[in-house]
Amino acid sequence: MAAIGSVLTFRNGHRVTLVDRGADAQGAYLRLEHVLPRIGRQAGPHWHPEISETWTVRTGRVRFRIAGAEIVAGPGDTVTAAPRVVHEFWNEANDTVMDHLIRPPLRHWEMFAFWSGLDTANKTTTNKVPRNPLALGLLWEYQDGYLAGPPVFLQRLIFGGLAGLARRTGYARRLLASTSA
Repeated sequence: MAAIGSVLTFRNGHRVTLVDRGADAQGAYLRLEHVLPRIGRQAGPHWHPEISETWTVRTGRVRFRIAGAEIVAGPGDTVTAAPRVVHEFWNEANDTVMDHLIRPPLRHWEMFAFWSGLDTANKTTTNKVPRNPLALGLLWEYQDGYLAGPPVFLQRLIFGGLAGLARRTGYARRLLASTSA
């Protein structure tokens, strides 16, 4: 895993910094800082079987939808999405900064690293969605979760199948090498 202080940057200026990782009485965790220079959607509706996520807004304003309820968070506010709860969020102010705690971390840092690598290599759309379906399958696999709406079995079949195909054809190895360079 990357060193504490490592920074990932997306083309739109979104920066993700690895602040800390470890374990405490509540288990394994990953702490990140997000700097969001522009207003916009950060995560569409999704959920994680195991991961809980907690965000604390330091500056700016973020609108969350968690389990269907909308929450507007400003400086000092903390919002949590428990495992298995559908959540999404978008920042409503330029130069928003928020802390992000993930428990257990699973592959969340690796997901951000892969995703920013795709993005900086111009392999994503303006909405940061991978252009190549095989890369989309790999990104889906890293998120350790599911999109809200489509049945789980269908996501496993389609996205999991794409990720498997990416590995079997060697595309995953080549793509990971090219996006981490």
